[in-house]
Amino acid sequence: MGPDVIAVSIPIIGIIATALILITAFYFKSKEKQLLIEKGLSAEQIKEFFESKKDPNGLLKFGIIIFAFGLGLGFGIMMEDATSKGYWVPLLLFTFTGLGFIGSGFIARKYDIKK
Repeated sequence: MGPDVIAVSIPIIGIIATALILITAFYFKSKEKQLLIEKGLSAEQIKEFFESKKDPNGLLKFGIIIFAFGLGLGFGIMMEDATSKGYWVPLLLFTFTGLGFIGSGFIARKYDIKK
């Protein structure tokens, strides 16, 4: 198996994995709805159940994480250009993304306490 075969198979495997994840998510979501209907809940109760599961700070947390990821990538590339060492991008990428997760957790907790 040469590098050409591996290079061609990476997008195929990625598409198959993404499709399997989406199909599984839709299957379990429909299964959850089916179980709620079998319990005898009304349409309003089912709607309330799914609205209570939504995270109102989800986009804020996601934005903080993506922002930190971008900062880590940018600083990593700048440090790699300045020092010509290849380890800066992954180091700063994981470090800043981890800090983004930590920061988004603290901010979400702060907004949850206010409610």
